[in-house]
Amino acid sequence: MNASLLPVSEALTRLLSRARPVDASEQVPLREAAGRVLSADVAARLTQPPFHSSAMDGYALRADDAPVIGSELTVIGESAAGHGFSGSVGEGEAVRIFTGAPVPEGADTVLIQEDAEKRDGNRIRTTFAVTKGRHIRPRGQDFAEGDVVLSSGTRLDPARLTVAAAMNHPALSVYRRPRIAIIATGDELVSPGTVPQPSQIIASNTFGISALVEAAGGEVIDLGIVADRSALIEAAIGKAVDEGADVLVTLGGASVGDHDLVQKCLKAQGMELDFWRIAMRPGKPLMVGSLGAMQVLGLPGNPVASLVCGLLFLEPLVAKLAHRAIEHRARDAFAAVPLGQNDHRQDYLRATLARDHDGRLMATPFAKQDSSMMRIFADSDCLIVRPPHAPELPAGAPCPILLLRPF
Repeated sequence: MNASLLPVSEALTRLLSRARPVDASEQVPLREAAGRVLSADVAARLTQPPFHSSAMDGYALRADDAPVIGSELTVIGESAAGHGFSGSVGEGEAVRIFTGAPVPEGADTVLIQEDAEKRDGNRIRTTFAVTKGRHIRPRGQDFAEGDVVLSSGTRLDPARLTVAAAMNHPALSVYRRPRIAIIATGDELVSPGTVPQPSQIIASNTFGISALVEAAGGEVIDLGIVADRSALIEAAIGKAVDEGADVLVTLGGASVGDHDLVQKCLKAQGMELDFWRIAMRPGKPLMVGSLGAMQVLGLPGNPVASLVCGLLFLEPLVAKLAHRAIEHRARDAFAAVPLGQNDHRQDYLRATLARDHDGRLMATPFAKQDSSMMRIFADSDCLIVRPPHAPELPAGAPCPILLLRPF
């Protein structure tokens, strides 16, 4: 392994090159399928609509019986959704019909109710020209039984779930979500809601990283907080393997200091280390490796660095494993203030966004960028990307950004 700092782009390429989308599938009820990716084609189990149906409220009749405006017909019955007319329409006859109802046998057009004048008894008079086939939805107009409407690899959104239901599928075959085991390590960590003792802090990373995993299509296996004890860390690693995790994410302890035991414990369990030092700020001590079939991603313990690395590396990894398109957060923007020269590491500056009078996205970095400050991360709209050795930029100059949320 090269001990020098690895460029971000190379690190991401190496990480994703080892990732293989999960090929296992499962049946899930339609109500639980939103956001999932189909693992098999979905064919219609019936024809839709199953009969010629009316697109409007009005009268079903034969066009030949109303050759001119002012033609009169006799209404012989009614056809409503779920309650079709059982007879047929003969010469000079019409059936009152409502939207979605079956068009009676013999009828070949629908005259909308606004174009019909009621006469004495059951008679109507046309007040508008009648066109054969008007306002009728033919049987099978949407799809026919056996038609493949949704293909394998399709991500299920509201419209696709609706058509799956219309095709009479109560459940669908989808790819299993990638299982992402998360371990937070450190003697100093305690759960939110706990009163921290001296030298302790609240463990916050797991929640943001878990949300990121789930949004990208993964399933979280939360293995909790593990103290800085080799036996405990190795036991947690073993549990991730036993749980069938596709990826093990460790939070903290991946460096090589005296109290950083994660990398040592993983190596003791047989991890093949690919790399662990990235030319970026925040987030230099990122660890990537594999333990058998399980990929390992060690994120920094610092919450800001952990989230930045999560967005850059974990999000696209989970998306690829989940058969999803990788979200591209990169956008073009302009610096609202001058930006200083950068050093050898790629920098990610937390920043807010606004639009100028020309509608351009203007990015303003926070004055303080200390990686311990989560509050300004929560207030940020984007990360300004400063490449290694980037020169000073004047206000108004183009600068690349990564969107943190829609803007």
